[in-house]
Amino acid sequence: MDIFAHALWTAGVPVPLRRRLRRPLSLGWAIFWGVFPDVFSFAVPALVRIWWYLSGTTSHLLPDVNGPQHFQYVWTLYDASHSLVVFGLVFGIAWPLAKRPVLEMLAWGLHTLIDNPSHQGIFALHFLWPLSSYGISGLCWENRWFFAANYAALLLLYSWIWIAARRRRLLTTTTKIAQSEITIPRVHTH
Repeated sequence: MDIFAHALWTAGVPVPLRRRLRRPLSLGWAIFWGVFPDVFSFAVPALVRIWWYLSGTTSHLLPDVNGPQHFQYVWTLYDASHSLVVFGLVFGIAWPLAKRPVLEMLAWGLHTLIDNPSHQGIFALHFLWPLSSYGISGLCWENRWFFAANYAALLLLYSWIWIAARRRRLLTTTTKIAQSEITIPRVHTH
């Protein structure tokens, strides 16, 4: 899935959870952890490629098999950041350090769960890395119908959030009006 969609999913999913959990969740941190696996995997090589392009080392931004470096370590970063095992370990370490479960980090797990059935070929996730190199070669998230369905689902999620927020505001306003009508003392004239 593209990084923008990951950001939207991990910003939208915590909104209804905040009310149910009755505790604050940072949307900013949820978004950070939701895009973390891709940024961790690809930001360094992307920045290096941009630097090489700007400095004239390469004539284009796309990776070149004959170029100065192949970035083989990217696949280790990719496997590590898209592994449910690694996620579980980091989440488990963060919990006692923060003295609470860092629920915003669950966006990292959501990222991996979303990517698992939507990546194929060399991008198929090894979600049990380093314990196993097993991966599912699923659908291609770049496929037009999958891309459209993903953004349609996001539109439905955000529409539901918007409608629920309007409904809550309307109920709050109605309740306040009803309470003010009850508590307003009536002046009796004789």
